[in-house]
Amino acid sequence: MSNKRLKHVNRQLTEDERERHAKIRAAAEHDFPPKRETTRAALPSGIPAKIRQARQARGLTWYALAQAAGIPNSATIRDIEVGKDVKLSDLQSVATALGLQLELVEQVA
Repeated sequence: MSNKRLKHVNRQLTEDERERHAKIRAAAEHDFPPKRETTRAALPSGIPAKIRQARQARGLTWYALAQAAGIPNSATIRDIEVGKDVKLSDLQSVATALGLQLELVEQVA
């Protein structure tokens, strides 16, 4: 087998080539239409929002915050920020790493 490398040549497309490429693109879009834009669910407010804001204000990634909080899995940080159930000890560790404090308050009926 030869070790020769092919030379790449850049050149302007002819008008016929441009039309041919446009037809190919149009046919491909017809066969495989682009996905419609989907809207994401709104991010939760409250504790998840405060954790996310504090993390972003400090310029930390999920991974960096997990390391600072002593949590082995950075997905836990994501779970906190999207409002999923997490262990209270993990939430406390994250809050402490961000310089925040969790506080229990009485619920008003």
